[in-house]
Amino acid sequence: MYVTSIALIWLQIWISMAQLQQGGPDEKEKTTALKDLLSRIDLDELMKKDEPPLEFPDTLEGFEYAFNEKGQLRHIKSGEPFIFNYREDLHRWNQKRYEALGEVDTAESEPRSFIFMSEDAMTNPDKLMVLIHGSGVVRAGQWARRLIINEDLDSGTQIPYIKRAIEEGYGVIVLNPNENYIEVEKTKAQAQPSSDSSDEPAEKRERKDKIQKDTKKRRDFYEKYRNPQKEKETLQLYIRENGSPEEHAIYVWDHFIFRSAAESVFFVAHSYGGLAFVELMIQREAEVKNKVTAVALTDSVHNVWHQEAGKTIREWMRENCCNWVSSSEPVDTSVESMLPDCPRVSAGTERHELTSWKSFPSIFRFFGEALEAKRSSGKAAPTRRSQRIRYEEL
Repeated sequence: MYVTSIALIWLQIWISMAQLQQGGPDEKEKTTALKDLLSRIDLDELMKKDEPPLEFPDTLEGFEYAFNEKGQLRHIKSGEPFIFNYREDLHRWNQKRYEALGEVDTAESEPRSFIFMSEDAMTNPDKLMVLIHGSGVVRAGQWARRLIINEDLDSGTQIPYIKRAIEEGYGVIVLNPNENYIEVEKTKAQAQPSSDSSDEPAEKRERKDKIQKDTKKRRDFYEKYRNPQKEKETLQLYIRENGSPEEHAIYVWDHFIFRSAAESVFFVAHSYGGLAFVELMIQREAEVKNKVTAVALTDSVHNVWHQEAGKTIREWMRENCCNWVSSSEPVDTSVESMLPDCPRVSAGTERHELTSWKSFPSIFRFFGEALEAKRSSGKAAPTRRSQRIRYEEL
């Protein structure tokens, strides 16, 4: 074993020191020099020479462990409890393996979110449509709960968009920006986990804190409105990297949309979803410009001044975005805007929650024209095929 060889080296050194200390002044000088040499030896680096790579699985299955019906961690094959000394005489490697297993357990038990995707969302080489709803109580696949309850699914959900997008050969990703945390009953021993990270730049921490404070303020308002008689005090456990609609949009972009094969990406973003898209563009400007062909906003609440969107972003939005806003004017009629960003046109309704539904045909026409302009080479559109929407855990 390499540890044995290291121990022998140290033993020989200390024997030499003992012999030197028994000699005269010259020998004592040699002892001092030898001690100085020993002080410079990095034992950790010495032990790493023959150590196996610190590469470990990222799932419990990879470690061949699982929790049984009693909640006990046991080896899948042997049924034995976790063994720390997996490799004899490799304490440092065993410790790192133990820490890696602990990280897996934390990741698998912490709060998670999800999105919906069509089967070809990541592989469709041609085009991808991304749907983002607004803030409040709505969840993935919904535009307005009020419309779902009082009118119908066509006007209140994203189903018509999903169906038509699939018929026209788009891959589809449905975001879930309001699923930001889970609630558990608060106890004396529990404390709100901090979103602050000493490893993050101060500017990024301040932006994240502001986003989470604003999100919490909105959440508290909606919670009081929805459940005014709530008695139990609860603790909000935020989902890592998905603690706000803005964070969620960036996370899905980084892990799914940007990695998709689609040459052209199209966004439909309603209300606060428009703000989330603008924040995404601020954070990932070059990537968005390279990947996104057109953006349809419906009564978006974004503000390029308050969000500090730069000149190049505003110019890109003027060329590639359109905002269908609530108005009494006929659909697609130009509406004056006070902001120097994307053009505004009427959605053909004065009801905010209906803007996505009323502008539905116009948005697909807008995307078709944008795609046709991009395809100046005359590339043929892919064959339409049947698709299903699937659930994807984040």
